[in-house]
Amino acid sequence: MGSVDHEYPLEAESVQQQQHHHQQQQVEVPPPQPFFKSLKISLKETFFPDDPLRQFKNKPPSKKIMLAIQYFFPIFQWAPKYTFNFFKADLIAGITIASLAIPQGISYAKLANLPPILGLYSSFIPPLIYAMMGSSRDLAVGTVAVGSLLMGSMLSDVVNPNEDPQLYLHLAFTATLFAGIFEAALGLFRLGLIVDFLSHATIVGFMGGAATVVCLQQLKSILGLVHFTHGADIISVMRSVFTQTHEWRWESSVLGFVFISFLLITRYFSKKRPRFFWVSAMAPLTSVILGSLFVYFTHAERNGVEVIGELKKGLNPPSVSKLVFVSPYMTTAVKTGIVVGIISLAEGIAVGRSFAMYKNYNIDGNKEMIAMGTMNIVGSFTSCYITTGPFSRSAVNYNAGCKTAASNIIMSIAVMLTLLFLTPLFHYTPLVVLSAIIVSAMLGLIDYEAAIHLWKIDKFDFVVCMSAYIGVVFASVEIGLVIAVAISLLRVLLFIARPRTFVLGNLPNSGIYRNVEHYPNAKHVPGILILAIDAPIYFANAGYLRERITRWVDEEESRIKATEETSLQYVIMDMSGVGNIDTSGISMLEEVKKNTERRELQLVLVNPGSEVMKKLNKSKFQNHLGERWIYLTVEEAVGACNFNLHSRTNMKNDESEGWNNV
Repeated sequence: MGSVDHEYPLEAESVQQQQHHHQQQQVEVPPPQPFFKSLKISLKETFFPDDPLRQFKNKPPSKKIMLAIQYFFPIFQWAPKYTFNFFKADLIAGITIASLAIPQGISYAKLANLPPILGLYSSFIPPLIYAMMGSSRDLAVGTVAVGSLLMGSMLSDVVNPNEDPQLYLHLAFTATLFAGIFEAALGLFRLGLIVDFLSHATIVGFMGGAATVVCLQQLKSILGLVHFTHGADIISVMRSVFTQTHEWRWESSVLGFVFISFLLITRYFSKKRPRFFWVSAMAPLTSVILGSLFVYFTHAERNGVEVIGELKKGLNPPSVSKLVFVSPYMTTAVKTGIVVGIISLAEGIAVGRSFAMYKNYNIDGNKEMIAMGTMNIVGSFTSCYITTGPFSRSAVNYNAGCKTAASNIIMSIAVMLTLLFLTPLFHYTPLVVLSAIIVSAMLGLIDYEAAIHLWKIDKFDFVVCMSAYIGVVFASVEIGLVIAVAISLLRVLLFIARPRTFVLGNLPNSGIYRNVEHYPNAKHVPGILILAIDAPIYFANAGYLRERITRWVDEEESRIKATEETSLQYVIMDMSGVGNIDTSGISMLEEVKKNTERRELQLVLVNPGSEVMKKLNKSKFQNHLGERWIYLTVEEAVGACNFNLHSRTNMKNDESEGWNNV
């Protein structure tokens, strides 16, 4: 029953029997649920899709307390099972990432217009906090270029770091505190879905744009310029570079290009031969040592090659008293903290998830947010600025064979020893080497292959990606981010406001009905128009769906006129894809029903879901339509409609025969 060529039931079977046959499998109205129970279920689905409380069920109180401690501090989960073999692997990984973290930390602090020592402070305390609270085994914590750039550009709009370095520094700590509070709050209140609005395409474009801007900013050190623009956009940077051609210093440029080439060659070598991952991991520290020795022996600092200068010895000083809570600076700190916090979270969680996928374990996004938030809150009290899990450092950690988050503890100890004893050795490190380290790290973030992949698969995603990139490069980091998120949200709204509807046809010799555009061999059923709606019906799309259904009916009637087929009698709406409906949607169905009745057509519904059925029943639409016009499958509905069409034809034939006999 249901295909075009199906055999009609024997005429001996009465209409009543046939209808009874269909009513045996009618669509049920779900049993009523108390309001608070259904509210509880929907809140649980929204905020607790992973059901974190499942592990606490039927456990004694002592076990529940232990599980709660392990939930917030995963170190108590893996530490009891820690072995010497794990320690050996984590020791190698920790020392390797420390060799990368020290030069990167100094470089990225410079990018945020902060004292270089802050980069080392930020690679000491936050990794210790993350090792206790983080759920990723591979994430290596530290400062990131994009976060540093964002903080630098947003804070320097309000306070000039050269004119008032103290206030600028205090604002950076305050922004880090608010970033941490925001991240931890998202995790505690399980609002990680906010980060989900940063789609993959947005992140690819934003990271690429930020990396381009960061590379352009390094032209100051590479060309040895003293005066340089504070603007982060390409036009300001290019103007600043080319109006000062007489200030360019060849010594810095040569050093810069030599070290960039060295870093890129080592990275290419390690990529081709993963066994030698340590070559590219050690390259930044090697560059710092070689650059420092070169400057020390040639006295290049006297010839215009800028050096770091004195780095303060000793561990992180407390910075609680330095936090700024006065207007107008507090507003800037809150705004910067939230923007930088979201970007840091998005990067950290994306990096953590990608490495967890390689090793077949799961990380809890909300737990990660709490861990990152806590490490930034504690960091803001101990002279650190924004930290997360940068991709470059985490990739080195992964390739070095880390087994647990203990590699972060090893890195922290290495950075601590550096702070206590080795900081004077960085006195002669040329700034151009730090710029070379930043440029080589940033070139890896410009993922043009991902952009080409987006173009091939989804043009709209490519537009989102390029909007973010162009916005960051030509306007500012914040504008690029806003544009990308706005376009992503527009896409979500378009999905809701303009849902897909299509005509279904019958696949030959089967009871299966599919989209006629997707399956060209699917046949229209004579006298019946079958439509499928592929989205929830809300106020945002109810008007569009009403117009679209009317147009489908018009188009079908025009097609029937042209082909001289059986005139249209039934409009079947397959609602399998309609997960929910609101009052506007029900009003739309009532209007469609009236329109079809005016045209002497019968509306038939197929497979409304439980939520939809519940609301159709409460609104009395089910009674108005009649239960006999709601079916479980398209095949059943077509069978019933065909039976009715056939019955009518027989009745007409009988009548005409009766008149002829008279």
